[in-house]
Amino acid sequence: MNLNPTKIETERLLLVPIEMSYKEAIFREFQEPVTEFMYPKPPEKMEETEEFIKKSLKGLGDGSDLQLVVLDKATNVFLGCAGLHDLDNDNPEMGIWIKKSAHGNKYGREAMTAIKKWADKNIRYKYIRYPVAVQNIASRKIPESLGGKVEKEYDKKMLTGRTYHMVEYWIINDNER
Repeated sequence: MNLNPTKIETERLLLVPIEMSYKEAIFREFQEPVTEFMYPKPPEKMEETEEFIKKSLKGLGDGSDLQLVVLDKATNVFLGCAGLHDLDNDNPEMGIWIKKSAHGNKYGREAMTAIKKWADKNIRYKYIRYPVAVQNIASRKIPESLGGKVEKEYDKKMLTGRTYHMVEYWIINDNER
C-alpha cells in the first residue's frame, strides 16, 4: 500500500508525509536535547538528514513505514516528526520527536493518538510497540495515555554510545479487544 497520500489532521496538528523540503528544519531541530534518549544520534551533516528522508520516502512508497512531519495546523510551522514503522509486521513500532521549543504542549500525545486511530482503521496489527528510556518521563506518558502497558525491559546502547534502560510499551489494537 502506497502511504504517500496519507494525511492525518487533529484539532491542532497536521501530519503529512515527509519530503525533502523539510530537510533544513529536521537537520536544525533533531539535535540535543531532543535526541538525548533516542537511538539515533543527531546528524552531523545535511547528507545524513537527506539519507533519512530518502529511506523514509521509500518506506512510504512500499507501505512499510509511515513517516510523517508534524505541523502546527494554524501556521504550518514545523514541530517535529512522527512515525509508525515496520508495518509489514504484526507489531509495528511507534516513534515521535518534537522540537525543543514546542515541548510542553502535548503535541506528541496528540500526534500519536491520531496515528493510533489511523492504524486501527488502516492496518492489521496485534499491538504497537513503543520503546522508551525509563528516565524519559514525558515520553512515557504518551503510550500510557493510549492504554499501553510495559511488556519488556532491556538495556540498549544508543548510537551516541550512551546506554539506557528501556521499557517497551505494548498498545493493543482496539479492534482486537
